[in-house]
Amino acid sequence: MKTFCGRANPTTGSMEWLEEGEDYDYHQEIARSRYADMLHDKDRNVKYYQGIRAAVSRVKERGEKAIVLDIGTGTGLLSMMAASAGADFCYAIEVFKPMANAAVKIVEKNGFSDKIKVINKHSTEVTVGPDGDMQCRANILVTELFDTELIGEGALPTYEHAHKYLVQEGCEAVPHRATVYVQLVESRRMWSWKKLFPVHVEAEDGEKILVPPSEMENCPGLASVCDIQLNQMPSSDFSTLSDVVKMFSVDFSKPVQSASTCYRVQLEPVKSGKAQIVLSWWDIDMDPSGMINCSMAPYWVKPTSALQWRDHWMQCVYFLPREEPVLQGEKLSLTACRDEYSVWYSLQKARAEEEEHKADVCVESPVCRCRAHLLWNRPRFGELNDPSRTRRYIESLRKVLKTDSVCLCISDGSLLPVLAHYLGAKQFPRHAGSGCMQPSRIDLYHPHELWQAFFKANNLEDKIKIIEARPELLKPSHLEDKKISVLVGEPFFTTSLLPWHNLYFWYARTAVSSHLASNVTVLPQSASLHMMIVQFQDLWRIRSPCGICEGFDVQTMDDMIKESLNFRESKEAEPHPLWEYPCKSLSEPQEVLTFDFTKTVPQHCLSTEGSVKLLRKGKSHGAVLWMEYHLTADISVSTGLMQLSNEKGNCEWNPHCKQAVYFFSSVIESEILSDPTAVTYDIKFDTKTGEIAMDFKL
Repeated sequence: MKTFCGRANPTTGSMEWLEEGEDYDYHQEIARSRYADMLHDKDRNVKYYQGIRAAVSRVKERGEKAIVLDIGTGTGLLSMMAASAGADFCYAIEVFKPMANAAVKIVEKNGFSDKIKVINKHSTEVTVGPDGDMQCRANILVTELFDTELIGEGALPTYEHAHKYLVQEGCEAVPHRATVYVQLVESRRMWSWKKLFPVHVEAEDGEKILVPPSEMENCPGLASVCDIQLNQMPSSDFSTLSDVVKMFSVDFSKPVQSASTCYRVQLEPVKSGKAQIVLSWWDIDMDPSGMINCSMAPYWVKPTSALQWRDHWMQCVYFLPREEPVLQGEKLSLTACRDEYSVWYSLQKARAEEEEHKADVCVESPVCRCRAHLLWNRPRFGELNDPSRTRRYIESLRKVLKTDSVCLCISDGSLLPVLAHYLGAKQFPRHAGSGCMQPSRIDLYHPHELWQAFFKANNLEDKIKIIEARPELLKPSHLEDKKISVLVGEPFFTTSLLPWHNLYFWYARTAVSSHLASNVTVLPQSASLHMMIVQFQDLWRIRSPCGICEGFDVQTMDDMIKESLNFRESKEAEPHPLWEYPCKSLSEPQEVLTFDFTKTVPQHCLSTEGSVKLLRKGKSHGAVLWMEYHLTADISVSTGLMQLSNEKGNCEWNPHCKQAVYFFSSVIESEILSDPTAVTYDIKFDTKTGEIAMDFKL
């Protein structure tokens, strides 16, 4: 059976209807899953196995049968560990049907079909009794329901239900407990992901300062966690203001409450500064004594420990509602509030009567009222706050603007109109449609109101006009019958996922062609797609087959993922913020396609083929692709590679953008020879669909 799926094309801006097979969602879910990443997490697997063995032993020592409930079994790995450790029977629950089917095959292949029953249900639908899914309640509860924030995947309500209906009172639990840790820090870099800093512009009539409106300054932002690989954050980018403290713990062997609550701890700053950020992570004790511990602590907390790389559990960055100046030794009270799925923080001066770990008043979850946090994600805030990047746009605008310039900006949430006005442009209508005016978004918030507040804060209400129309619907009356002499864009669009999706600017520029002056200046004047072959330090694991995991054959899962990748995803690149995922270049960066914005989008496809030589020894895991925008003849901005830092090929990537990664289906290990190995490529840009198809041969 086929089904039609509607989608907005991020590159062309058009609405499309695609015919998809009924299994498309399944294949997409499996292909983009992180099952392989979890199975490659040696530390996690070993600690779970140790904890399960210990729990089964404790139950057996009491003279009881060991009945295991494994919620979210995935491949069935933890159930097989339990059966191997001597458990009498295991109930393995998996709600995702393709995964449950795979678990049945894996369990059978490993010879545990008589010990493990896979139940394809949500745990809250499982029944217990002679005619139920489970014959009796379990006395060992094994789960892996955690995300980076610990509770974001619904662990608390799942545990709450399991204790009420599925397990015995006083059961063993693996993990036994989880503890959340926090540390107060000051970091201009991380704070720049939450608020907009003033922008200084040197104009002919003196320095102008672009300031955010008070609504934005005082906005607490969003409650959603910012999860990142903190181990890639240099120590020079933040200053710790407190020691690491325990925020709260959850004992999984006892009934769990999922209802909203708060926790409070007292802390004393170890140095004075501006409290802006709460960094957080957790660890899990697999046994009651805490001897078997699996920790997500970042590098500066356990500098002597070997760090286990993992992408399924990282660390959390929380933004305080406002910046708080703190003094060394001053007593502070940090409050963590949570609901079933998320956590948020606030900081107060400590009161003498407060008790540690208790909070009398819960702080409401932060809600964005300025609309900026709904329009811009955190990397976008960082991008707008990047002074080096802003300087390039200012220099470029200076080169192209005249006092009588009539300008149009096509970008989402861009500061370019204001910068251009300060630099002397006579008129600067801002194109608000820019291909992202989807009804679902407009129902939630309206960028128009954000910009009106922005213009008012900077006394620009009558200087910049917002045009609320899609490019193809632009009329002469929108422009007061004037022709556009300068068309600008960063370009940036909120609907873009892959680097080339921002080529929507080219399609919008084509749509407004009739409104452009014959001698129009387009900024950027062109763009180019670049490519480089790399070896990843760790990211390769998310695509690498596992085969045998802790002695269990999980090849069936590898085959399932490969089949789903071959369905479509293996021929597509996927977005990753590579500043978080170190790699080294095995080839020189290479320009592979160019896009001329001074001309309209051509009717024919743009294609290129060639080869790139591997110059360094290493494993070719894949190709990284990114865009560079040539603002003027001599000023460019890169969304990808910023520099190759040394002879070893270490790469520095743009920290505000995601780069495109095309994983090779097979990996070759190259040696430096007199005749270097080469990778051939074939890349096509279909101008009708706006999609890039690529193929690489090693």
